[in-house]
Amino acid sequence: MAKDIPYKTYLSEKEIPRKWYNVTADMPNKPQPPLHPGTKQPAQASDFQAIFPDALIAQEMSPQRYIDIPEEVSELYRLYRPSPMCRAYMLEKALGTPAHIYYKYEGNNPSGSHKLNTSIPQAYYNKQQGLKRLATETGAGQWGTALSVACALFGLGCSVYMVRVSYEQKPYRRIVMQTYGADVTPSPSNKTNAGRAILAKDPDCPGSLGIAISEAVEDAASHDDTNYSLGSVLNHVLLHQSVIGEEALLQFEKIGEYPDIVIGCCGGGSNFGGTMSPFLRENLTKGKKTRLIAVEPTACPSLTRGRFTYDFGDASGYTPLMPMYTLGNGFIPSKIHAGGLRYHADSPIISQLYKDKLIEAQAVGQKSVFEAAMMFALHEIIIPAPESAHAIRTAIDEALKCKKTGEEKVIMFTLSGHGNFDMTAYDMYLSGKMDNEGVSEEVLQKGFGTIPKL
Repeated sequence: MAKDIPYKTYLSEKEIPRKWYNVTADMPNKPQPPLHPGTKQPAQASDFQAIFPDALIAQEMSPQRYIDIPEEVSELYRLYRPSPMCRAYMLEKALGTPAHIYYKYEGNNPSGSHKLNTSIPQAYYNKQQGLKRLATETGAGQWGTALSVACALFGLGCSVYMVRVSYEQKPYRRIVMQTYGADVTPSPSNKTNAGRAILAKDPDCPGSLGIAISEAVEDAASHDDTNYSLGSVLNHVLLHQSVIGEEALLQFEKIGEYPDIVIGCCGGGSNFGGTMSPFLRENLTKGKKTRLIAVEPTACPSLTRGRFTYDFGDASGYTPLMPMYTLGNGFIPSKIHAGGLRYHADSPIISQLYKDKLIEAQAVGQKSVFEAAMMFALHEIIIPAPESAHAIRTAIDEALKCKKTGEEKVIMFTLSGHGNFDMTAYDMYLSGKMDNEGVSEEVLQKGFGTIPKL
């Protein structure tokens, strides 16, 4: 390995991507269209107008390969982008591996994660269309934080329905959202019909992203000045996150390397989708052979144990039905600390690519994830978010395989956020109180029973 490769590789401001990449343009099999929740027929653009601005609806359905990033969005991207790509020299040394490990660090911004990449354009387009407020859900709190920051930048109100278990586990995330002016409500709540229905059945429900989505969609649909904003799953979200992979490609070009393996944690798919899509383009159009690995928790294994079918994106059937790997919209994950990965399904794009065997998926247990997180924190001096640590776990495992074989592979993962507000989770691990949290076949079957029969 050349000794002149720096620890951190940056791009200049002029090298920040000026276009988003739409991976659906190059997919051999496009995702099937979403279905209207009432008619069960393919949804039309007009069906989304109650909750999304026209520009985002157009992006959601666009066949274009590249879409220009508005100058107003680029100006705000320049506040924190480009993000650095770092060589994990100390981790490599600790593992004794010949592999070269890189991580693209997305936590160096006010939201602490990659989520700001899509919250800024979403707030921008809603502001352009004259909306006054955005409603959303959040699991671990990174998305709620990112949207509260973006809404503050554009002078929009922000209402966040935060999954109850995360609301209780991560109080400082809530405080950050409130600092940026957001109204934060634990979900399920008594504010919406969807929340009240859940609480009537289970007053102690810990919540789920599916339930919180139902509440946020209901809020948006019932207020003329309010739209809904989603931080993952949908095509336009993965589109905005493509800046991660596009920057990484340029950074590898600068240092004369190219990844054999690209890894990202995967809940709904925004981080993994944004990281891998430009590399998938290179695989599909230039014959590259990079392995693309999505990593999910064993407690919520939508790709590795889910079913590929049409399902609702929320727990109350308000959203269109989407073709996804799903555990069932009524699936309630256990109280794992990676709250951002507690979603019952995956992006239609990610799901179709996995079905077509163009990407891989792995599920890892919570204790092994935190073991990897502790090792990374010790040697790379960043405490990773529990979600991001899933990618670290698989990166370490792949590096250890290289140790056995002697292969000098290049491994890259996205460190999608820091864990500075996740100290409760680390405390549980350090005190020996953390479970590995898998999911039984009985619980899976119960979740599958909530998938609508078409």
